[in-house]
Amino acid sequence: RRGRAAAEAGRARGRRAAADVMTRERFRQLVAEAIDTIPARFRRELRNIAIVVEDRPSEDLLEEMEIEPPGTLLGLYQGTPLTERRWDHGNVLPDRIAIYQEPIEDISETEEDVVTEIGETLIHEIGHYFGLSEDELEEIEDRYWHARGGESDDADRDDDADEGNGRDR
Repeated sequence: RRGRAAAEAGRARGRRAAADVMTRERFRQLVAEAIDTIPARFRRELRNIAIVVEDRPSEDLLEEMEIEPPGTLLGLYQGTPLTERRWDHGNVLPDRIAIYQEPIEDISETEEDVVTEIGETLIHEIGHYFGLSEDELEEIEDRYWHARGGESDDADRDDDADEGNGRDR
């Protein structure tokens, strides 16, 4: 799951500065472009998986995942990770990755921010498909994405862990 919930998104709710409410068609186009940027060696291994765009996660889903307002999800992987599949796994409905448009727009100020959030959310959820845990994905994100431009250091990560940043992927 990339429940990357949002105290931040909650504060931003209604702001929608991102693209002043992007059309679904444009958002789907950005998701498709993000999929195309996944390295071929990983894309080739994506089998029987549907990537869908939805408005927002349902209240029932947030409740089931114990995400309280103002928290929300930016994306969610649902399925059986490759590392947990048995030899006889098959003849099943596709695994599913949902990308939630409204929460992504809520935390984005520009279309470039939307593109970044889509890309990071998609990679996070695909990581779950390949069997990476939430902890492993957070470590990767801290090391590679959140360290851009000196934005993150060990003290920041400790603060986030103590306070909870209210965002999940």
